[in-house]
Amino acid sequence: MGEFWPVPDVLAYLAGRWRVSRSVRDLAGGAEGEFSGVTEFREDGEEPCGLLHQESGTFVWQGVARPAERTLRFLPGPGGTADVRFADGRPFHDLDLRSGRHVADHPCSADLYRGEFTVRDADHWRTVWRVGGPAKDLVLRTDYAREG
Repeated sequence: MGEFWPVPDVLAYLAGRWRVSRSVRDLAGGAEGEFSGVTEFREDGEEPCGLLHQESGTFVWQGVARPAERTLRFLPGPGGTADVRFADGRPFHDLDLRSGRHVADHPCSADLYRGEFTVRDADHWRTVWRVGGPAKDLVLRTDYAREG
């Protein structure tokens, strides 16, 4: 097979509960942080039927721990892909894991978020977001491991 594990249907692959481990590095200032928690992808019950992505855990930044959470919506896209949206419905990025790897861009004000998504196997995948611009210079690396 290759370095990446192809996923013919991203919503079917993501459904369920995942352990999450994220490192955050501020390349400009040198600060580092970590997030650990869980992400659950479950049917959202809305039309078009997609998955609600709910992440919760603890974020530690410069030695200070605080609860953190976020919600995204993954809508079905063509041919097993997904259209990822923020909780309020604004577009975030597309997601096509049919080759096991995908790169997506998201402009946010003057900054650009570039995400690389890679699938290692049926139970492990990773995202690496590089955020650059006048306001931010960050790398966020997140590893997901399927639970149960």
